[in-house]
Amino acid sequence: MTDSAIVLAEGESHFPPGIHSFDFADWFSGLSETALAHMFTTLTMVVWATVAILIAFFLWANRKPQIVPTKKQWIAESAYGFIRNTVAIDLMGKKDGVRFAPYLATLFLFIVLMNFWAIVPGIQVSPNSHIAFPAMLAVLSWVMYVWVGIKQHGLVKWLKITVVPPGAPMFIYPLLIPIEILQNIILRPVTLALRLFANMFAGHLILLVFILGGFEMLNSSNLFIQGLSVFSFGMGIAMTLFELIVILLQAYVFTLLTGMYIQGSLAEEH
Repeated sequence: MTDSAIVLAEGESHFPPGIHSFDFADWFSGLSETALAHMFTTLTMVVWATVAILIAFFLWANRKPQIVPTKKQWIAESAYGFIRNTVAIDLMGKKDGVRFAPYLATLFLFIVLMNFWAIVPGIQVSPNSHIAFPAMLAVLSWVMYVWVGIKQHGLVKWLKITVVPPGAPMFIYPLLIPIEILQNIILRPVTLALRLFANMFAGHLILLVFILGGFEMLNSSNLFIQGLSVFSFGMGIAMTLFELIVILLQAYVFTLLTGMYIQGSLAEEH
């Protein structure tokens, strides 16, 4: 029996990582078997930390607003103004864009910061790599989309605009209406959630493969395999930089699509 097999048999190894790796309580001695371990995981604590950071930052940045903005005020205004101008106003016009900019800006910044935990040493997992969190964000955007449309047009008119293709002959309605219901009402939150989840989950796995693979190679007794660990760590660093692009891009795409759905709900025709 090899040394590694003996270690596994004795139950002393923590590799490969399992569900226990997500337990926040495992970071503290003596808490892993308590109810706290099941209530607070790394993911839930990261979500609460994200909310706290965003609230604290914007309260701090807006504590004493100046006509000529300070650096902290400029950062906060730039982050909000970026989504307000490039998504909300560009898609909906100034009147409706300014109205929905707070929601879209909050959504974007929340997703960016949640995604960013994927490359933070010691955490290296984004809550959005767990389907529950993107699903809840998608449901919120879907509720906003439906509520805005019904408030703007009334239920009957909104359904007509959403599921009845303009200009299509009536005899083809039985075929088109189910497709439009599936596409415009049912699948929108599903695709929103799956796109964000799949990208963040894939990125998390790729980083784990290269980083954990590098450590395993480094612990090998073979000098050649130990040398290959340099390549594995190098790829881990390169993929971390690539993941940073994905983090920003996926947050922007989610926000942009939400804005497009709201704009379509406000329009007289889709």
